[in-house]
Amino acid sequence: MALSRRQLREQIVQLLEAGEFPGLEKLAGRDERVAAILMQFFYDPGDLLQWRALEGLGYVAGSQPVQVRKIINRLLYLLNEDSASTGWGAAAALGEIGRGQISLIKEIIPMFIGFLEQDFSREPMLWGVGRLAAVHAELLDEVVPIIVPFLTSPVPQVRALAAWSLGKARYQPAADAIRDLEEDDHPVQLYDRGKLWRTTVGQVAREALAALV
Repeated sequence: MALSRRQLREQIVQLLEAGEFPGLEKLAGRDERVAAILMQFFYDPGDLLQWRALEGLGYVAGSQPVQVRKIINRLLYLLNEDSASTGWGAAAALGEIGRGQISLIKEIIPMFIGFLEQDFSREPMLWGVGRLAAVHAELLDEVVPIIVPFLTSPVPQVRALAAWSLGKARYQPAADAIRDLEEDDHPVQLYDRGKLWRTTVGQVAREALAALV
């Protein structure tokens, strides 16, 4: 018997809270609604569940690409709605989908530059680029240099995410600019390695520099 949408959502929440991504993949294999329901969590960057949903979508993309392909146009639509209230995580989701199944977003990577240029999508796109760069940096040659100026942004979160994504891309030309941030003690948050960390711009910069060695 098929689960109701409410029951399916409850199962997804339980799996995300536990960080049980293999279980989420299995659930997506049994129910084609999983990817669409994950999108419901993309609206609150301060919520660990949102970040787990983003990462979970990458896992689903890897095992159920047809299911995820169906929501990509919706993500792009949200990004064309110039409002921070209509899908904050959509840009991040594109990067995460590419990390899980590059064929799904390879043709739209040039659009990432435009998303970086818009205030409301800049932060999630920086994170998405970092996630994608960790496994496919060779496909981001035109995108990564666009990130370097954001290292001097007046917004601490943007500075931190720029440093983090450039470190993931191992972009050596940015080393000196990242080094300038080592003493920046502004507090920021960063989802990485399954956790939502409270850290500083300087700490993120130091970790990025370590990745460039």
